[in-house]
Amino acid sequence: MQNIQRRTIDAPAADVGALLDRLGTPQDQIWPSPAWSALHLDAGLAVGSRGGHGRIRYAVTEYEPGHRVRFAFAPGLGITGHHEFAVVPDGPMRCQIVHTAVGSTEGRMRLMWPLVIRRLHEALLQDAFDNVQRAATGRAPRPARRSPWVRLLRLALAPRQYTPDVPADDDGTVRPGR
Repeated sequence: MQNIQRRTIDAPAADVGALLDRLGTPQDQIWPSPAWSALHLDAGLAVGSRGGHGRIRYAVTEYEPGHRVRFAFAPGLGITGHHEFAVVPDGPMRCQIVHTAVGSTEGRMRLMWPLVIRRLHEALLQDAFDNVQRAATGRAPRPARRSPWVRLLRLALAPRQYTPDVPADDDGTVRPGR
């Protein structure tokens, strides 16, 4: 498995790198939550910190402030490998933000990655890149459009609200504890 997503940002690499340095912190302007599961890191953005988003778990294995952060997928996930964000200068007032995921899949992830996870992963990254562009340039990009498949997957996989079966009175009033 190899998946590379990138976007050119009309802002200095140092500005985008400063945004990257806040990834997974309370000041994070990149991660697209609440639209997607929040990114949590138990020790902030530092080598050895563990966390992830939703069911995807990983640990920070490399961190170059302002330039790059690499995460290794947690054992048992079904993916052996890593993913990383990098800021690549492209002149004094332009850069690219690049996300690379590299690894091998095993077990049920052999089917889950190409059929489900990859599409959701790419949609999440496009939303994250929209956030980078907005925060670094002050201009709202045209929002990334989600494919019908991604919309269906998000609907099917959305957490369900639990509504207990509570009998109603004759007038339709629901009274807890009955």
